[in-house]
Amino acid sequence: MNKWSQQLGQHSVAIISLVVALSSLAYNTWRNEQTEANRNVRAAGIELLIALGELERVTFLSHYDKDQVRGNPRSGWAYVLTIADLATLTDEPAIQSSHALLAAWQANWEGLGVDDAAANSISKTIDRQRTDMLAVLAALD
Repeated sequence: MNKWSQQLGQHSVAIISLVVALSSLAYNTWRNEQTEANRNVRAAGIELLIALGELERVTFLSHYDKDQVRGNPRSGWAYVLTIADLATLTDEPAIQSSHALLAAWQANWEGLGVDDAAANSISKTIDRQRTDMLAVLAALD
């Protein structure tokens, strides 16, 4: 046993260096993965916010301006589906909000231009999605 402790003492600097190198490598790898995940969420979140703005524009043009060319509610489906896809790349509560937005759009898109309750429901759900996405982005480290 004496020989073992003697060798440990002689090589303590090498052992400590190895432990430090391995722990640094592990931390650096974890940090790089976390940074990449945050980058992906951030990019998806920004694209999602842009799509929300476009969906809101379609909603307003369709309902308030009665513009069936630029505000065609059918074109809103492309934005809603894009938002749902992008939300899967983010975190809660944005994921849940995208499900609510899809359900609200599905239930109310045909009422745009004729039913204020339909427009209000869609607008509130868009606002909720926006608020939740901004919260997810703010929580990134």
